Amino acid sequence: MIELFEDPRLDKPSNEPAPASIVKFRQVSQDAQKGAGEERIKAQHDKGKMTARERISYLLDKDSFIELKSLMESSCSDFGIKDKHIKGDGVITGFGRINGREVALYAQDFTQLGGSLGLAHAQKIAALMDRALDAKIPVIGLLDSGGARIQEGVDSLNGFGEIFYRNVKASGVIPQISIILGPCAGGAAYSPALTDFIFMVEGISHMFITGPGAVKAATGEEVDFDTLGGSAPHSEKSGVCQFVAKSEQDCFRQVRELLSFLPQNCEENAPLVTTSDLVSRQVPVLERVCEMDPKKAFRIQHVIWRLADDYGFFEIHQNFAKNVVIGFIRLGGQVVGVVANNPAVLGGALDCDASDKAARFIRFLNAFNIPLLTLVDTGGYLPGVAQEHGGIIRHGAKLLYAYSEASIPKVTLVLRKAYGGAYIAMGSKYLRGDFNFAFPSAEIAVMGPRGAVEILYSRDLKKETDEAKKEELKQKMTKEYSDKFASPYQAATNGSIDEVIEPAQARQKIIRAFEVLKKKRDPRRNPRKGNIPL
Repeated sequence: MIELFEDPRLDKPSNEPAPASIVKFRQVSQDAQKGAGEERIKAQHDKGKMTARERISYLLDKDSFIELKSLMESSCSDFGIKDKHIKGDGVITGFGRINGREVALYAQDFTQLGGSLGLAHAQKIAALMDRALDAKIPVIGLLDSGGARIQEGVDSLNGFGEIFYRNVKASGVIPQISIILGPCAGGAAYSPALTDFIFMVEGISHMFITGPGAVKAATGEEVDFDTLGGSAPHSEKSGVCQFVAKSEQDCFRQVRELLSFLPQNCEENAPLVTTSDLVSRQVPVLERVCEMDPKKAFRIQHVIWRLADDYGFFEIHQNFAKNVVIGFIRLGGQVVGVVANNPAVLGGALDCDASDKAARFIRFLNAFNIPLLTLVDTGGYLPGVAQEHGGIIRHGAKLLYAYSEASIPKVTLVLRKAYGGAYIAMGSKYLRGDFNFAFPSAEIAVMGPRGAVEILYSRDLKKETDEAKKEELKQKMTKEYSDKFASPYQAATNGSIDEVIEPAQARQKIIRAFEVLKKKRDPRRNPRKGNIPL
């Protein structure tokens, strides 16, 4: 019998040759690490793109990546696929850490068969997602793929189905992030669409169901890749993409920052961060909001910055539906989601896109236990034939549904105006806002006081023929109407507003409200729901 461990010197490095099995293992591992070879790696670099392994190294904490199934190959015997012995089948899967927290990650390798998705490729991603769901950790996908692998036929399409199913199964349970770092075509585009957040990089990211060639053949339209499915149309028009970066490095920085605001799963809370910014910090500059004409425009980001810890605001969907602003801040170290009307665009009115944007974000917050702050400054739903025919009733109802469904702590502050249905929709007391505050200058009514006067007193105004006197009479009636029917004190009298607050004390009041609501949620009354794309 051989005693393997009888000599302690065996624990020290040896100058003897490694056993044959280990030599073979090292060679196989090195071959798998090389990917498709130097020529194709150079072609990737020439396009201004990193390789899959370079991306993983840049995104994750140093030396934290554990790769799985690196030697898996396609079983397809047609068109010489199996003969190529492509280790990993065009995708790298494994686990790593970001800011010390565990994540699951897959990265498609465009240097191998264009990163196309075959059955083995899909099985690797599906297995990773299953483990991530069991471990209750976020999933990040780095997508750089030509789409379905034609050589594998329907097996490739079935692979997409396996991934889509898991995207839905994981929705609302663990955060899912998609990073588009090249083409994402055909069925491949639907997996990112099912995830919570999509990142794109200017110049290299493209998403579309049918490419420029197919579009021209089908409709006769001539369009290039950027115009059809680049970062600009998807971040500004379609709303598919939430974040746009100037470079891959900038993109990975944004992903790391986003994750700092998110919990690992639906059963945890977002990370609490120590801050030196005092809860009692006064914000006297907000008194200027009370001095402003409700029709005057200003960027709501200025209010959000001043309320937040250390003036930090991580905005989401910055280029889409700009009349509503959403994102994350910290208040007293606690992560809070913000939904705010933006008077700088369309007067802060709600339209179809803004309703969808806000509603999906609220549902994400509700799924992951993140409190919600609503800042209201809106003249109502946007009027017009285009909006009515575009389904403003249907889209607006999504916002009503999201607020009513949300069981997270909800604090609402009316800044200047809250008119009509939009007043109800924006976190009102009657959609179960927990704390509803208003500034002293706030107007809360069915419609703006001036418009209401023109309807209610139209006969009296018509009798006055002198234009100067008519305007004077109108101003008098408007003030009387505003004081009686649109005043925040009137809303406070009937319980629609919990308290009219000093603008300078807004930060302190809001943080205190969230402290009271810290343990509000009752999961038994709110079973988990997925975050369906809206």
